[in-house]
Amino acid sequence: MKKIQTILYALLGILFLATSCQDDDHNLGSKLDKSQITFDVTQALNIDAGGNTVILTNSTPGTISMWDYGTGKSTRAVDTVHYPFKGTYTINFSVMTAGGLVTLDPTTIEVTEDNLTYVNDPTWTLLSGGAGNEKAWVLDTDAKFFSGPISFYDPANHSTLWWAPGLTDVYPGVMLDGDYGVMTFDLKNGAGFHATKPMEGGIEEVGTYTLNTNTMMLTINDATILRGYKPAKNGLTGISDWQNYVVLSLTEDAMQLGVLRDRDVDGEGPALITYNFISKEYSDNWVPSGPLPPDEGFDPKFGAGELLTLLAGGPGQSQTWVLDAAGNPVDWIGKGRGWTTGHASSRDWGWNDSWDAAVDGAWIRFERLGMKYSRYQDGALTEGTFAINEETNEITLTDGLLLQNPGSWMTPSATTLKVVKAFPDATAEKGIWFGTSYDVAKDEWFAFHYVIPE
Repeated sequence: MKKIQTILYALLGILFLATSCQDDDHNLGSKLDKSQITFDVTQALNIDAGGNTVILTNSTPGTISMWDYGTGKSTRAVDTVHYPFKGTYTINFSVMTAGGLVTLDPTTIEVTEDNLTYVNDPTWTLLSGGAGNEKAWVLDTDAKFFSGPISFYDPANHSTLWWAPGLTDVYPGVMLDGDYGVMTFDLKNGAGFHATKPMEGGIEEVGTYTLNTNTMMLTINDATILRGYKPAKNGLTGISDWQNYVVLSLTEDAMQLGVLRDRDVDGEGPALITYNFISKEYSDNWVPSGPLPPDEGFDPKFGAGELLTLLAGGPGQSQTWVLDAAGNPVDWIGKGRGWTTGHASSRDWGWNDSWDAAVDGAWIRFERLGMKYSRYQDGALTEGTFAINEETNEITLTDGLLLQNPGSWMTPSATTLKVVKAFPDATAEKGIWFGTSYDVAKDEWFAFHYVIPE
């Protein structure tokens, strides 16, 4: 994966360089004339009689190569390209010099025979169905294989930042509910790509693609994959390069394609946004295996007075609680099952540095005598009372709220809290989950995790 990451950054780096250095900069040096650029495009007929193998060479010192050979791009000084299919191909070549970008006249080559040995790697077959075939893919919007249609990974090491828990139009930052269409990779008279995109205005895109089986980099020309529609969170405006993708996983039934969000979006920083696909055949033939069991502690059952004891302790006692900031502080709990599993999966979609700072040293306390509630935060103490509805496991605060983070969309404003998950026999170890908002149609709770401080 480190090699894939390095290539992706290199490609993006060249893109930035090209877009920022278009003009002649005399402070950097003189811009070379076309006549000063030495390059060569040679069809190696000794390797392929049909001219399928092409050697690209840039012999100009002190320049950065920028090849666009129709089925992909390269920044190498010397590179070898294989065209599996006969046809006419145009190779565009530019170089970045000290004084700016120099674009050379295009070179046209003719490949006279097919050589399908260049696409017989099993990876090509998994992607496209193999020579003469096609394969259709859809986003896993119903969590038939993955946990949802999109994942966010750390670009430094490809570890998971967070997973979308399935498609929901109320989930902050996750894709809108709808039909995202179908994309097809084929190997019919070339490596062809086609996508229909209802969520992008019903457009259809037709292009070509190339797959580097050594680096597992997929390049799509003149088109893009099926993708999320909320620009700010899902990166449509935060991604510079929609042509190059890291193939994180690829099987007969499933595929993950990662694209680097390199521009700062909502202060969240870089991320490898990964779209989770399943083959259309798998999707069409998928049979639900039945609902999964709810999480441990979900919808807890208490005897008379037990919830009060859990919150405030025994007679004459009080209990202090803090947000599980270093652990798993927030969750979406749908149909009894949460999707965050720890700090990494809670962070960046909502929990962030501002929350860490806001709740540092802060606490809430339930006091049994007088049913008193207090909150200490930012040096201020807020006091009130609370009541318990034992039939519904609801706690109503008078003149009180849970710990706050002004300006965050997650800041709770509910004065009635639902005990969504609790662990009467392991309270000190596992804490309690307070639900602050509920979507009846989707049976989803948004909940904060409070624990007893050590």
